[in-house]
Formats: sequence, C-alpha cells, structure tokens
Amino acid sequence: MTPLPFAGEFLFRAVLSVGAPQAVGTTRTGELRIVPVTGGSIEGPALTGEVLPGTAADWLRVDPDGSAHMDVRLTIRTTEGHVVFMHYSGIRTAKPPVLARLNAGEAVDPAEYYFRTAVRFETGAAPLAWLNRILAVGIGQRPPGGPTYDVYAVK
Repeated sequence: MTPLPFAGEFLFRAVLSVGAPQAVGTTRTGELRIVPVTGGSIEGPALTGEVLPGTAADWLRVDPDGSAHMDVRLTIRTTEGHVVFMHYSGIRTAKPPVLARLNAGEAVDPAEYYFRTAVRFETGAAPLAWLNRILAVGIGQRPPGGPTYDVYAVK
C-alpha cells in the first residue's frame, strides 16, 4: 500500500504574549495552569491581524514528566476587521534538562524539543469562510517572550 502524500501550506506566524499563570493545582488529569493570553500578532500570506486580549487563554495541563498539553482559545481581529476564533490543542515535550531550561525562561533551540498543535478555526466572515473548512497544524517554539507558532493548512 502506498501512503497518500502529506502536504501543507504556510498560513501565518502567531506570536503570543502571555500573563502570569493561575495555578489550579494537581487535578485528576495532571497539574492544571490557566495561562492568560494577553495579546499577540498574526502575520502571513493568508491572515494578518491581532490576538485580542481578554478573550484568550491556555488551559495548560502538565504531566509528572513535564510534558505540557495545550488547550488554547484565541480571538483574532484581522487587519480588515474580521473576527476569527482559533482553537488549538497540542503537546510540548523534551528531555528533563531541556524542559528545565524552558521552564526557567531560557532561550532554547526549538530543535531540542517537540512542540506541535492541531488547529481549527471558526468565523462568520464571508471572505474567510474557507478557514471553517480546514485543519491546520502549528509548529511551536517557546522563546522567553512567549509562544510562537508557524501555522500550516493541511492540504
């Protein structure tokens, strides 16, 4: 059996700013932290705009081994004034020394850790209705200033 080809198309880079995490504590599914997303930018050939503060957060669950599971919801306003809801879930994991450096706020080469997300969109804006009908993937990195994702449509 020959596998079907996988292809992606670069949509945009998302650069997020985040606030102080609110620690819920250890729950039945791991340590839960709610991290407010305080803003950010979306820039690329398919979408350009800003992440609206006050409507965005990450319900981050951390396993005992340090792996982080994202559950993020964002509201984006495009430069044309359209509003887009973006939801993604994903995982960031690495060897313990690398995770310790990330958690200490150090700059770590993204090649040293695995950080991937599955992305969905919703919008009522007619020019962006195509977003409602795609799946996307994000390749993440965690520089000291906040998470950054390169987002690709799965073709």
